[in-house]
Amino acid sequence: MPKSLASEVHRPGPRPGGAAEPGGEVALVCRDVTARYGRIQVCNGISLTLRAGEVVAILGPNGAGKSSFLGAVSGLVHGGGAIELGGVDIGKMPAHARAQAGVAFVPEIRGNICPALSIDENLALGLRMIKGDRAAALDHVFSLFPILKERLRTPAGMLSGGEQQMLAIGMAAARRPRVLLLDEPTQGLAPAIHEILRETFEHFRADGLALAVAEQNVAFAASIASRFLMLVDGAIVMTGGRAELDQHDTILSSFLGNEIDDDDTPALHAS
Repeated sequence: MPKSLASEVHRPGPRPGGAAEPGGEVALVCRDVTARYGRIQVCNGISLTLRAGEVVAILGPNGAGKSSFLGAVSGLVHGGGAIELGGVDIGKMPAHARAQAGVAFVPEIRGNICPALSIDENLALGLRMIKGDRAAALDHVFSLFPILKERLRTPAGMLSGGEQQMLAIGMAAARRPRVLLLDEPTQGLAPAIHEILRETFEHFRADGLALAVAEQNVAFAASIASRFLMLVDGAIVMTGGRAELDQHDTILSSFLGNEIDDDDTPALHAS
């Protein structure tokens, strides 16, 4: 009798000696992943290997297929190709089973929170699938974002954009996933919140969590990621490491219409 998925998929805790290097064990493998809406295919054969303790940035302009790719990996968007989590095939699983196996997804514009519910109520929803110590899971969230504990009874819709993003990420992180997928985490947020997110992602990396972060903000992506892939029209058109990303402003500008925001933060914009 085959082993259960729970026995096959290991969820790592904090690793001794600090941050895991990108050469850690393979957490997620995507081979020729496609995404479609009805008959319209929007991603074409995207492949990605993500290791424990690694942050990979997925860059591209609006409409490039970043969100659709992450949605296909999480099971929220129909697609094809092979997807493995810790060597276990999850490509045919529904979204809730992938979440239980260890894939967490934070959609664009804090799409996993309910504005009418309080922080406390939103976190309770995020903890539904946890079979272990829920109090410890909450403590983990509050250690990442202490302000959430201070405002437990506040409706999520009354929080600032940065606080909403903390709640959205906290809900995903509470389950201690193996892979965290984030879609445009800095969108609409002040630069001060970017620094909080950088520190949070470094904490995740040190714990051995694998992150795939879809971004248009090139400077932010370069500050958190060990490497990147760039999508245009649903296909990979460029890959490289952080050094290559830092050195390719001219290419990014000519290829994607890159502009400099008021805070000198390069961002990708659809041309």
